[in-house]
Amino acid sequence: MKIFYGPKGTGKTKAIIDFANEVKDTAKGHVVYITDSDKNAFDIKRPIRFLDTTDFGVKSEDEFRGFIKGIVASNGDNEYVFIDGVARICCKALSEIDSVFETLVMLEEKFGVKFVITCSGFKEDLPDFILKYVD
Repeated sequence: MKIFYGPKGTGKTKAIIDFANEVKDTAKGHVVYITDSDKNAFDIKRPIRFLDTTDFGVKSEDEFRGFIKGIVASNGDNEYVFIDGVARICCKALSEIDSVFETLVMLEEKFGVKFVITCSGFKEDLPDFILKYVD
């Protein structure tokens, strides 16, 4: 798992988009980009699959966990899943979404999917369950 972090406005979205566009050329499997807005849809290069969670009515932590499980279950060739704004998508504070990270860890270990995530906040404010994945 890779975490891009920093306060709002520090370029996390640009960094994760650049990284997604970069790995698409070397990925052996599918690359998926998930966020809660179509604002950056045209910045994501093909063949990356762009998913806006608002199109699917995802509005909570439990719904997001189900959404992610469905993405992994529906395609065994997914190699990278990029999640821009995980707390915003779940409509909760970072400190309250530990079950999302437990699910992501389980999916990485069991199915070999690599998750890349943006989290808003200073490093010292990140919860321990996220901090352990920060470089």
